[in-house]
Amino acid sequence: MADLTSPGKRYVASKRTASGIPKAALYLWLSWIVPVLILLVWEGAARAGLIAPQVLPAPSKVIGTAFDMAKDGELFIHLGVSLLRASAGFVIGGVLGLALGILVGFSPLAQAFLDRSIQMVRAIPFLAMLPLVIVWFGVGEVAKIFLVSLAVLFPVYINTMLGIRLIDPKLMELAKVVGLDRTAIVRRIVLPGAMPSILTGVRYALAHAWLALVIAETLATTRGIGFLAMDAREFLNTNVILLTIIIYALIGVAADALVRRLEARFLSWHANYDKGAQK
Repeated sequence: MADLTSPGKRYVASKRTASGIPKAALYLWLSWIVPVLILLVWEGAARAGLIAPQVLPAPSKVIGTAFDMAKDGELFIHLGVSLLRASAGFVIGGVLGLALGILVGFSPLAQAFLDRSIQMVRAIPFLAMLPLVIVWFGVGEVAKIFLVSLAVLFPVYINTMLGIRLIDPKLMELAKVVGLDRTAIVRRIVLPGAMPSILTGVRYALAHAWLALVIAETLATTRGIGFLAMDAREFLNTNVILLTIIIYALIGVAADALVRRLEARFLSWHANYDKGAQK
């Protein structure tokens, strides 16, 4: 029998079930049970006539619509345009949010000068800003990217600022005692310590980016996933409407998986990272 008396061996054993299956793999499979069951029940109810096709078509019908649109390339054109808009807005808003968060997190003077104004703008709903954005930028690509950037900026800014402010003061004192310069303090203490909060902000920002993109693509446009949904609404094409919703959901899952990869890369040193990942 294996010796599990040492903490290290007990920790390794805790990563597997009694049957020897890795818990990470088991939890991954379990996470898909509910979505698969929902799809099966939905498909069965639609085929049995319990759900009207114009209200909620069967998943198989939606998949068929997706194949038809992919075959002639229409789906990929709209998806590519939306991804480009979201990526450009995310990069611009993320960089600005990170820079402002670091500045305000380090400097009480910058917080006094900038934070109240940023919080006031954050409180304004996107739909309320839409007319002004149209006046400023028209209805072209710049307006859409601006709305996405604005949505991304605030979660990244707030979580970056809070992550820096919550760094243990004892670590900062220790850094000064051992003689670390300001650059080394930021690189070796502040950014690693604030990284969990920053990545949380990135996760929220990804969700906000797609929400803003949906609103942005209601402006005068002829391309994008949002345009597909609005155009399908005009013709009561429920298949396409559901397809766009599913695309947004799949993109959200993919974006969340990307953030988890970043967490695995940047938080591997954290004592509670593995415990959180197993939940």
